[in-house]
Amino acid sequence: MPPRRRGTRTVHEALPPEMREAVDAFAEHLAGVRNRSAHTVRAYVTDLVSLLDHAVRLGCADPSELDLSVLRSWLAKQRTMGAARTSLARRAASARTFSAWAHRAGLLTTDVAGPLASPRAHRELPTVLRADQAAALMDAPRQATGQAANQAGTDDAVLLRDRVLLELLYGTGVRISEACGLDVADVDHARRVVRVLGKGGRERAVPYGVPAQRALDAWLGRGRPALAGRGSGAALLLGARGGRLNPTTARRIVAGYAETVGLPRTTPHALRHSAATHLLEGGADLRAVQELLGHSSLASTQIYTHVSVERLRAAYRQAHPRA
Repeated sequence: MPPRRRGTRTVHEALPPEMREAVDAFAEHLAGVRNRSAHTVRAYVTDLVSLLDHAVRLGCADPSELDLSVLRSWLAKQRTMGAARTSLARRAASARTFSAWAHRAGLLTTDVAGPLASPRAHRELPTVLRADQAAALMDAPRQATGQAANQAGTDDAVLLRDRVLLELLYGTGVRISEACGLDVADVDHARRVVRVLGKGGRERAVPYGVPAQRALDAWLGRGRPALAGRGSGAALLLGARGGRLNPTTARRIVAGYAETVGLPRTTPHALRHSAATHLLEGGADLRAVQELLGHSSLASTQIYTHVSVERLRAAYRQAHPRA
């Protein structure tokens, strides 16, 4: 049997004291000063612990002994172990972020990772539904709700919840964590906008349309009161037991309805991609889409222009006599 892979916590505890302290201080900096999410902090810490474990195996006992050759050999080892180009690019970025911080904190005499090159990540175009496919997906819970009402004489609260979840994901393009984090007070019915808390604690207002408003009215009027309990708090979207809906369950809901209507594997992020692409195809300004999605960089939004171009090419090849 191959050797069992050690977890990050185990590797962290086995590091020399100076390195453990550096990891902990770096994590505190990311969370407290840079205001990074818990998920981002875990990713950085995982990469850093792997790097320092590699450095220890090369004879380093202190962060000050790190140099460019150690960083390069660590990335080379990751590559030989089959890491994807995207993973290598992210780990190189983690090393550069730590090195810059350690230099400012006095743990390194120079920013050793400054010259560190990373492989250019191959960025695949995101999965995007056609407008008719998105419409079919949005309609699936509504049809099920109607059937439940006809058969049982009442609206099914869970189906109403599913309907509003899908409408919000596609109608606003919010991330699944953002949707699940919404509170009832975050919905401004008069202006038809939701107040979203995004990455890095950045808040933004995102508009939604009439279909989402109808789904919200049905959910808040008939669905949520049927599921709400002592553990519901202010959460907008609730699970079947009355607590705040969690992202894992929400992903299963999206995938389940997609399978029901015969769509390819669909995730909440695919709905976000679809919303952005359909906005651009409808003539929306790229900067406006950036604001809606909560991207800190326009480069993150520009990938959706590539999707639109690919669709144009496909239509050209299919329809133009000189294609």
